[in-house]
Amino acid sequence: MTRLRPVRTSDGRQLEASHVIAVPADEAWDLLVDTTRWPEWSPTIREVEATDRRIRAGTRGRVRVPGVWLPFRVTHVDQAERRWEWRVVGLPGPGHRVDDLGPDRCRVAFELPLGAAGYAPVCLEALESIAAVLEEPGHDSDDVEDERSEAGVDGNAGTDVDTNA
Repeated sequence: MTRLRPVRTSDGRQLEASHVIAVPADEAWDLLVDTTRWPEWSPTIREVEATDRRIRAGTRGRVRVPGVWLPFRVTHVDQAERRWEWRVVGLPGPGHRVDDLGPDRCRVAFELPLGAAGYAPVCLEALESIAAVLEEPGHDSDDVEDERSEAGVDGNAGTDVDTNA
């Protein structure tokens, strides 16, 4: 079920768009942090050029949306909490989070400042796409683990970068 609700976070009041998905949290996290896969689930991103395939604090790049390329910079990644934040064209973009709800269940959430409420429909559509990608027949979690091993994933736990895109 996809939902949109107001929440209070350490950053103040925000909107949270979320969807519960029947896959392990690590699989959803791997999809969100792999820049080559963003066009698979984002309704606006057509192409990505990034300094890192798997994001980390400091990853820079640009995303192609209809008609224009937009620069981005990942400002925070917390592997343990499965949460990352970024800035797009120097402005805060939606935060991304995956909550573990059990062995084969997780919640994927986008955190939006109240001023970005107009972007909520895009986030809701992205969540539906993420669920479709992860729950499609033939999706194999072993492929995800192989990609992580090949990429040399080391955690990047709790790293911050305080710069603009």
